[in-house]
Amino acid sequence: MFIAGFPAGSLAANCYLVAPSAGADCVIIDPGENALEQIVATTEQHGLKPVAAILSHGHLDHAASLLDVTRRFGIPGFLHAADEYMLDDPLAALSPELRVALAGLPVQGLRPDVVIGLADLAEPDLAGLPLTIDHVPGHTGGSLVFRLAGEGDRPEILLTGDTLFAGSIGRTDLPGGNSAQELLSIRDRILSRPDDAVVLPGHGPATSVAAERAGNPFLTAAALGHAEQMMEREQHAEGRSGRA
Repeated sequence: MFIAGFPAGSLAANCYLVAPSAGADCVIIDPGENALEQIVATTEQHGLKPVAAILSHGHLDHAASLLDVTRRFGIPGFLHAADEYMLDDPLAALSPELRVALAGLPVQGLRPDVVIGLADLAEPDLAGLPLTIDHVPGHTGGSLVFRLAGEGDRPEILLTGDTLFAGSIGRTDLPGGNSAQELLSIRDRILSRPDDAVVLPGHGPATSVAAERAGNPFLTAAALGHAEQMMEREQHAEGRSGRA
């Protein structure tokens, strides 16, 4: 497995190029602010051929170069349908302070010429990678984890976007965010993975499932239990509203 990553832009969103090996087809994950130049340099250095650009979620700091990348390499863009509206209105899911922080980025639309939806538990045939898609709503409605199966001595690899970081979790105060839902997504789809699974987040350094299960202060048993109670209340309230 070949993975090259670098932080892009003013918010240092991690962009990754993933391939079965150097010199092979690859996918580009989260081409953020001003990422195109480094992506091109990495592909040339390692002989990579991009076949797809995929988003862990639709926020601008992870998607700012999506249109440029897809047109540069003639490839489709992939994301979950729940975040697709952000391609047409990149400011729609940002707070006022983030709009200031990302001032100057393209905001007239990021929609590639070809957009393909990614569904929960899909196994898209991209670059020959052993890739499974996990839908993990919470940070945004369409947040995804990209799960690469382990093989031999290589552990499973989880590219978690802004859902889980080393020692932290993604913010949920932006449009489409839900804190209880995010915690349960992490519990069910990330903490359920093997201890040695490597976590490559959307910001900051790599970590592991074991490290986050043991030491992430946002993922205590009490916090997860409270999240479950909150989701039950929300679902009950929605059920009552639907019967009204």
